[in-house]
Amino acid sequence: MTTSAVTPLERVDAAIDALLAEHPPASTPNQEFRGHRYDAGLAWVHFPEGFGGMGLKPELNKHVDQRLKEAGAKPTEPHTFFMALAGPTIVTHGSDEVKERFLRPMYTGEEVWCQLFSEPGAGSDFAGLATRAVRDGDEWIINGQKVWNTLAHIADFGMLVTRSDPDAPKHKGMTYFALDMKAPGVEVRPLRQITGEAEFNEVYMTDVRVPDAHRVGDVGEGWRASLTTLMNERNAIGTGSGAGSGSTSRPGGAANDAVAIWNELDPSEQTPVRKDTLMKFWVQAEVNRLTNRRAGQNAKAGNPGPEMSIAKLAFSELNKGLYEFCIDLMGADALIDYDYTFRRPEDLDVSGMGHGPRYSFLRVRANSIEGGTTEILRNILGEQVLGLPGEPRVDKDVPWNTVPRS
Repeated sequence: MTTSAVTPLERVDAAIDALLAEHPPASTPNQEFRGHRYDAGLAWVHFPEGFGGMGLKPELNKHVDQRLKEAGAKPTEPHTFFMALAGPTIVTHGSDEVKERFLRPMYTGEEVWCQLFSEPGAGSDFAGLATRAVRDGDEWIINGQKVWNTLAHIADFGMLVTRSDPDAPKHKGMTYFALDMKAPGVEVRPLRQITGEAEFNEVYMTDVRVPDAHRVGDVGEGWRASLTTLMNERNAIGTGSGAGSGSTSRPGGAANDAVAIWNELDPSEQTPVRKDTLMKFWVQAEVNRLTNRRAGQNAKAGNPGPEMSIAKLAFSELNKGLYEFCIDLMGADALIDYDYTFRRPEDLDVSGMGHGPRYSFLRVRANSIEGGTTEILRNILGEQVLGLPGEPRVDKDVPWNTVPRS
């Protein structure tokens, strides 16, 4: 008599059953429970065994999340959003030692991460960055400035990309590190936004020493590692899977904010033209939600490709139009009852849905910039998805230090 092979779903369910039996989430502190979940291979099931995964297909992650949610496990904390970026980058490009050092405390929330990519002179042209890394034995000495660094003021580590070889072409001379944000020489300064918050920061590094053991990927391969981070960032924002990004299984998604305002209007203000606009936003939001859900179900590998630039682009454009419409529906009431007091948040909400439509209207202005500007995403869509000719790039193959910079 033969027995059929155990299916991946059965493997996952067996691991979940054992986890819940030994560590019930209702009686286990959340951080401890997440550690046990990591050890059981249920953190990222598509990661390798021993590093928070089981080597299975990524679509099973949703099954894990659903079962653990039903069992009472707490959702991921919003301030750990960058785990969705740093985790895949480290597991794809990091050595086993780097994976061993960073993945588990990242997943449990013991160590919070931020992203150190953009610079004053290297935003859309990210490969033109100038933050310098000079090797000194088993360490690297870092000097430079990063900007628009979300939640850097509470981070323990940062995903840092540097210029390690100025004589190489700009895409070839970059190296990626995990930067200790509490190391001597690291200074974090707030950048106050239109919302009144300083969710963003600028980070200065002066003779900061980073051990080579904290390097992610090979020397000079920082561009490849960075692409993994960027694709996962656009995926997290565009699909609504990131912290506070409006993720919901509710039909209509973020458009329900507009529906709630509509339902409070006087009937005389519920004009046919406004109703038509409301329905267009609802349909667009629902199309985005269903498209992203289908994309998640069809995922074949752990890291998303350039097609996720479409989701992020659609998310950004929808949010800006939607919350402008919400403010229009509210009329003069939209101009009052908003607190512009300076504050430094410890959570991330890229759509603002958790803070009301007034906040959302202001916060989503950043959606078309963060995670890749709308203009850059349209280039990626045209070139890498549609196969259109690329724009001329005269500096692509020349040494970085010979390229004029402002």
